[in-house]
Amino acid sequence: MSTATHSVPVPLPADDGAGRRLYWAVADCWTIVRRDLTHLVKQPSLVAWQLGFPIVSVLLFVYVFGSAMEVGEGVSYKDYAMPGMFAMTMAFGFMNTAMAVVVDKERGVTDRFRAMPMASSAVVTGRGVSDVLHAALDLAVMAAIALVVGWRPDDGLFPALAAFALLLLLRFALIWVGVLLGLLAKNQESAGNLFAVAFPFGMISSVFTPPSLMPDWLGTLAMWNPVSATANAVRDLFGNPVPGGGSWIEEHALLMAVVWPLALTAVFLPLAVRRFQRLGR
Repeated sequence: MSTATHSVPVPLPADDGAGRRLYWAVADCWTIVRRDLTHLVKQPSLVAWQLGFPIVSVLLFVYVFGSAMEVGEGVSYKDYAMPGMFAMTMAFGFMNTAMAVVVDKERGVTDRFRAMPMASSAVVTGRGVSDVLHAALDLAVMAAIALVVGWRPDDGLFPALAAFALLLLLRFALIWVGVLLGLLAKNQESAGNLFAVAFPFGMISSVFTPPSLMPDWLGTLAMWNPVSATANAVRDLFGNPVPGGGSWIEEHALLMAVVWPLALTAVFLPLAVRRFQRLGR
């Protein structure tokens, strides 16, 4: 008569090497991503509302304001504005991130995650990855609407793909700003007030008007806005007009469209992770 033997799992030590920690950080991050995407699928009204914003923006600025806007002789405002609106949509997305973080915090979901044996960075990085995927959907919808109203990228497929990558890079960088602000906000009402920050951040830029047409002090602020760097860079990659004043920041928009997001990520990602780790202390 044989005796069945069962192997008893041996608990891994707390510190099993950098590779093991990296594995669990990625695995836990993916768990959070799946959770966030599942919530989006189960809330179609929220998805419809967030997708409605870029659609309404395109129709409003192309058909309502477009005929009255002049950005340069012989320059179609539609071709100028569409890349800027792509950048504005990516910039405004950090408000959605902040609100989602606040909602999880108020409902106790964040505290529950902190009490679980998971990588401390996973909640923050998981939110970042899921928001980038959602931003890609927003961008695809907005690009489709832009094509319907007559906008075209004129420099070919690969420059256009590079432009969309730059737009997602900007969104990726601003996610960490949203996560940090969401962790700092006391409640949903205070998070809703972030529109007062997002509005000038997106509007005082080259999204709708070249900075050279603004008053000098305002134009300087607009030129050095990270949103302007991305907007001008993607205009160039799309083959759309980029009227400017010849300043250094405008001449090197492609470079700054990479430098600004990397700098924002380097500053705000560690701050967001640290703030999450210190919640409740």
